[in-house]
Amino acid sequence: MTTLTREPLGEISISTGALQQIVVHAARSVDGARVRRPRKAVEIRAADDRWRIALALGARRGAQLADLGAAVQERVADAVQTMCEAEVEAVDVTIEELTDGD
Repeated sequence: MTTLTREPLGEISISTGALQQIVVHAARSVDGARVRRPRKAVEIRAADDRWRIALALGARRGAQLADLGAAVQERVADAVQTMCEAEVEAVDVTIEELTDGD
């Protein structure tokens, strides 16, 4: 559980599972990116309102991997910053496998 904000009436938090869903949805929105095991593929560390996200992906064979990884980083950071109003320090992407299709 990660606290997003503290309000006069209490805390507003997001569960690890919900945060993983944000990350996975953003990553899958990049053409050629695939997240096979979302619960194992995403690691999120939060410290002092700065988040670091690690994500393991599959990529479509023939994709330009550096471009794909950079697009995933951008989409994930944007989604998390927009939905959670959190500062994303880094999105570390590891390409673990190549696939023949989406």
